[in-house]
Amino acid sequence: MKAKIFYYTGTGNSLWSARVLAEKLGGVTLLPMKGANALAAGDTEAVGFVFPVHMWGIPRPVAEFIEKMSLRPETYLFALAVNAGQVSRTLVQLREMLIQRGLTLGAGFGIVLPSNYIPWGGPGPVERRNSRFASARAKLEEAAACIAGCETGPVEKGPLWQRVVFTALYRMTYKQVCRMDKDFWCDDRCNGCGICERICPAGNIALKENRPAWKHNCEQCLACIQWCPQEAIQFGKKTPAYERYHHPEITLNDMLG
Repeated sequence: MKAKIFYYTGTGNSLWSARVLAEKLGGVTLLPMKGANALAAGDTEAVGFVFPVHMWGIPRPVAEFIEKMSLRPETYLFALAVNAGQVSRTLVQLREMLIQRGLTLGAGFGIVLPSNYIPWGGPGPVERRNSRFASARAKLEEAAACIAGCETGPVEKGPLWQRVVFTALYRMTYKQVCRMDKDFWCDDRCNGCGICERICPAGNIALKENRPAWKHNCEQCLACIQWCPQEAIQFGKKTPAYERYHHPEITLNDMLG
């Protein structure tokens, strides 16, 4: 299949998912949404979007990137919404966004991987993580078979209570997320390496006197806290006690490109 997959990632779960899907499909070009030209889809036969679920919906940078894209109505579109068990209405939201532009989301899959939202705890026991990795691989194989055949059908969604409650929360918090970085802070282990500044997909961090300062344009991807090699970045009061997480098959060099 001649396809392009655009991905958005903070701690590597979505990049890993995009890579595995691309390997199974073959002939696929992987492009990060960060820094990519939204018009790069060109005359590609199929275009995919791989991104994490943020606050139970589409992350703002992903929505903005897709809105800028110039896509033909006949292009086969597919998506992976990577989440920790609560895909909610995210793929329905994407489908509706595309319908408004005369486009069709042919296939949409929720991929469950370990949670990277450290303010609510660590990624969970190793056994559960490994189980999720294995299940995700199997799910991606099923998704690849569907996408290779350009099959269309209903997109995946969470139970009704999720779609009602979490969609309401998404709408309430959407405009507030950018300022949630007020709860980040840095402890004395910081050595001014600057990885947090380089890893942030929103360009929301600047070093001031060799320490990170957040610029209130946050997307809550948690890349800064999860990739800090000194574990010096914290969020709120509880994260000093929580284990850090990024996908074990994704390296810092992968993230920085």
